[in-house]
Amino acid sequence: EDPLKPAVPEFIESKEDFKWVEKLLPRHRIPPLPQHTHYPTPCGWTPPRDPPPDLPYYVRRSRYHQIPVYARFTHQGSRKMTVIQHIEGDIWALEKELQVFLPPIIGRLPGLTVNEVTRKI
Repeated sequence: EDPLKPAVPEFIESKEDFKWVEKLLPRHRIPPLPQHTHYPTPCGWTPPRDPPPDLPYYVRRSRYHQIPVYARFTHQGSRKMTVIQHIEGDIWALEKELQVFLPPIIGRLPGLTVNEVTRKI
């Protein structure tokens, strides 16, 4: 054999050990909606409306049926931001509704930033 030619690695194919690899792979299927006796559940979860309301925008839920609203802390925790993700449709209409809806709750005008590329507010 040629000593400069790289050696072909040897391996053993084991279908029995693949069950450990399958546990690490992400799920490709969205789990079904959980059924409860009453809503909202104790943690505050409610199922999506069927059919969805007739609005110019739609906030798509995560694959585990959660609403994609997240709290972000910056500047060593002194600045708190709330981020809404997965917005489809007219993102500017949602921003206008938030400008009207939030001031009575938080006591001031919210500083909203719309990112059309990532579909976030």
